[in-house]
Amino acid sequence: MKAKAVILDSTIPDSEISVIESFLDMLWVERGLSQNTLSAYRNDLFKLTQWLNQKSTLLLKAQREDLRSYLADRVSEGVQVRTTARMLSSLRRFYQYMLREGRTDSDPTALIEAPRMGRPLPKSLTEKEVESLLLAPNVEDPMGMRDRTMMEVLYATGLRVTELVGLKLSQLNLRMGVVRVMGKGNKERLAPLGEEAISWLEQYLNGPRNDIMKGHVTEAVFPTRRGSAMTRQMFWHIIKRYAQHSQLKKELSPHTLRHSFATHLINNGADLRSVQMLLGHSDLSTTQIYTHVACERLKRLHEEHHPRG
Repeated sequence: MKAKAVILDSTIPDSEISVIESFLDMLWVERGLSQNTLSAYRNDLFKLTQWLNQKSTLLLKAQREDLRSYLADRVSEGVQVRTTARMLSSLRRFYQYMLREGRTDSDPTALIEAPRMGRPLPKSLTEKEVESLLLAPNVEDPMGMRDRTMMEVLYATGLRVTELVGLKLSQLNLRMGVVRVMGKGNKERLAPLGEEAISWLEQYLNGPRNDIMKGHVTEAVFPTRRGSAMTRQMFWHIIKRYAQHSQLKKELSPHTLRHSFATHLINNGADLRSVQMLLGHSDLSTTQIYTHVACERLKRLHEEHHPRG
């Protein structure tokens, strides 16, 4: 049996509480929602009911403008966009159910648009931070040389981590200076390596890789000591270890160097279409997030250095 909430506000009429609880009973029986989710719905509906009561309006009599005013008030109080969107979703579900049950004539949420949450900006490093990360491995050790080469290739090409750890020798063409990548949707692309990455690959392939292999045979460019291809998780642990060694304060993700690659290209004048091709994005809108990163950097520089910033 679903537990009932303790009603702390006696100003909410019993009839309003009954309406809300009948809706929650439906969610529990038909949808099997968790108690935490039901509590969130209850909290959203109680808060709206309290606000409407102050306006002498009942929950089932609320109009579109009432709900818009309520949501606007919550935003002005500092409620986050994501919370507002979730709250509107709760109200929308409630009124759709009440309309279906014939307990109201219309859905006041019908023409209210959910707030735009935007996409989170990718985490990236500054050029100096990237340099610090690249210098962390001990290249005198074969494993350190492998790790340094992996990071150099990743930063030079913007490959996805899964593409990097899955690289095979047959995909490299050091004479032409490119790597052939099979990306998402089995779409093939050529990624230029650049002189620095080519130099590290040549050094690594001409000695340290064989030391790591110890007689094993594999096509993997970056094998483990067992001769198998590295996993995405293994590379993530490697990056975190070197980030700690470099004393980087930023929170890193497996794609941090890929994001840094794209951001630094945009910052240095690369056009968006070229970056899209290098990253292997099928949609230009996916790449456009990096222009926002560049804009954030420009705004920060303006604030720090302009006399009227």
